[in-house]
Amino acid sequence: MPSACLSFKFLKRLQHRLPRLNAIITLVFFAIALLTSCFSPRLFAQQSDSADVTAVIGARAVLTDWSDPLSALGTLRANESVTLSSTVTDTVEALNFEGGEKVSQGQVLVRLSAEEEQANLQVAQTLREERANAVARLARLQKRDLAALADLEDSRTQLRQVEAEIQALQARLDNYTVRAPFDGVVGARQISVGTLVTPGSELVTLDDIERMKLDFRIPEVQLGAMAVGLPITATSSAYPDHPFKGTVSIIDSRVDPVSRSAGVRALLDNDERLLRPGMLMRISVARATRQTLVIPESALVPKGRRQYVWVVRQAENGEVEDAPVERREVEIGSRREGEVEILEGLSEDDMVVSHGGDRLREGVRVRLIGVVDENTSVSEILDTQRSEGSD
Repeated sequence: MPSACLSFKFLKRLQHRLPRLNAIITLVFFAIALLTSCFSPRLFAQQSDSADVTAVIGARAVLTDWSDPLSALGTLRANESVTLSSTVTDTVEALNFEGGEKVSQGQVLVRLSAEEEQANLQVAQTLREERANAVARLARLQKRDLAALADLEDSRTQLRQVEAEIQALQARLDNYTVRAPFDGVVGARQISVGTLVTPGSELVTLDDIERMKLDFRIPEVQLGAMAVGLPITATSSAYPDHPFKGTVSIIDSRVDPVSRSAGVRALLDNDERLLRPGMLMRISVARATRQTLVIPESALVPKGRRQYVWVVRQAENGEVEDAPVERREVEIGSRREGEVEILEGLSEDDMVVSHGGDRLREGVRVRLIGVVDENTSVSEILDTQRSEGSD
């Protein structure tokens, strides 16, 4: 009974205060509605504007040279290369090189001792003088009919035999002198004066590296696109930032039936003498060179098998219009590092969104913070934005 009496009294007291409480609640809700009607339109408008304007980086569709590159690996060879060997048995008398220097055609590189052959040559030369004197004496006698013509002819034959022997000895003496057969660079010296060499002993290597031969292989299916005179670009791990230019000079007349590939040879100029025989080269052969529209590969928006780009509308003077971006379907061709060929869907100088397209949708307006080109990279544009933002 006491608790029931207390509850009854509380309800009676609350009933007397309800009108005042309702009035307070009504005033609070009215104030909130008033504040909302005054400030929310401007706030929402600002949010709507900021949501509809997206900062992006653009790029223009440019008309440039394009080719379908064929990649391969190849090995360098000297334009002319030879290992000079001994053809006789004797000791080294003189060496006229140390290794690595450039020599001229005909320059003496190695001289072998040829004392025995030189002695034999002197004997033969003395005998030739004797036979020549005999021929002259018989010729005078025969003019006075004091010698038989047959004796004169025999003497002349003996003289010719001696002269032939002298020529043979001189030819053998030439084998004791090793000369450069062409202009080139000699290899490191591996022998010393006094070394006994025999026929077949390697004396010195000589390479003509002013021009290099680059041999590589291509698949049989690519033969139709290969032709003599096509330009190539080759790079090496030794010089990764130094491309070497050349042209295809020979296409092998046979296809390997096992690998189904054909050999190709290209010629590279090596005026700086950076390339060496035996180096491994990465090769890119430029095929089907043409003029075509190119955009950054990052501008593509794939959807299934179709490709789209976001096109930023421009006025006639080239300025970007304050208009929503347009999603446009394009037909692409071949690709290369960071770029893609556009066959249909764009025109030259069209502006596309290259970075930031993943945040776009139909009807959104964009703000270009920069345009990527040959002289401006994405990182430079972003660095500029950060510096401006910090200011």
